[in-house]
Amino acid sequence: MAKKQEKVEVPVVETPVVATPKPKKVEPKKPTWEIKDRVYYLTKNRKPLSYQVRSANLYWFDEEQGFEREIKYCENQRTAFVDEMKGDQRLSHIIFRNGALFVPKNKTILQKFLSIYHPHKDTLFYEWKPAENAAEEIEMLELEADAIVIARDMEVDLAEAIMRVEIGSKVSTLSSKELKRDLLVFARKNPVLFLELATDDNVQLRNFGIKAVELGIIKLSNDQRNFTWGSNDRKIMTVPFDEHPYTALAHWFKTDEGMEIYANIEKRLN
Repeated sequence: MAKKQEKVEVPVVETPVVATPKPKKVEPKKPTWEIKDRVYYLTKNRKPLSYQVRSANLYWFDEEQGFEREIKYCENQRTAFVDEMKGDQRLSHIIFRNGALFVPKNKTILQKFLSIYHPHKDTLFYEWKPAENAAEEIEMLELEADAIVIARDMEVDLAEAIMRVEIGSKVSTLSSKELKRDLLVFARKNPVLFLELATDDNVQLRNFGIKAVELGIIKLSNDQRNFTWGSNDRKIMTVPFDEHPYTALAHWFKTDEGMEIYANIEKRLN
């Protein structure tokens, strides 16, 4: 007789279920307050012998709590918030001398009162920050350098157009050397405006129109409402209401009709 086959039980191995860890909520770090001496100045370069800044009856909006909180500066308190003060509140005066106020590092409450909470910061007074000032100075120096390089290599026509914005019709009396000198000086003293004008195509078109009027090729009526040909008084264009005549002319030169007139005037100028 055939032997019965015995059933072999295969052990079942359970796979452990591993829970996926939830990412921890990362709270944004609050900016830390640097302990250091600080200097404050009145805005607009004001330097009176003495100037008192309000130190009470002021409010600061607390975004975390969602309401305004009264603030005041009391030397005998460890906070600027009235609702956190304990005991007597001896109000302290905040006085600028010759437009400046030095606050040592041990007066942290006064520093925070002026740098963070006071509603008049950056309008009536500001904290002097050497690093930020240095960055601003570097940016301005780089703008000056860029402006001077562009001015040095600029063509005469564009240079004349830019200087006409700055000094008006006097530019027509300048020699090429005087024009170059004044352009470089203008670029150094006011690099932001210079760079704006250097990239504004309307500046050249305005100058083109002004030169055409100065040479009598075209005329601008006394009421500054119409441009006409200087030879026969035939109207070229009407200036829109409340628009500068030469600005309007510069825009008009970009139209199909204006481009034809521009080419005609350019031949006469040359």
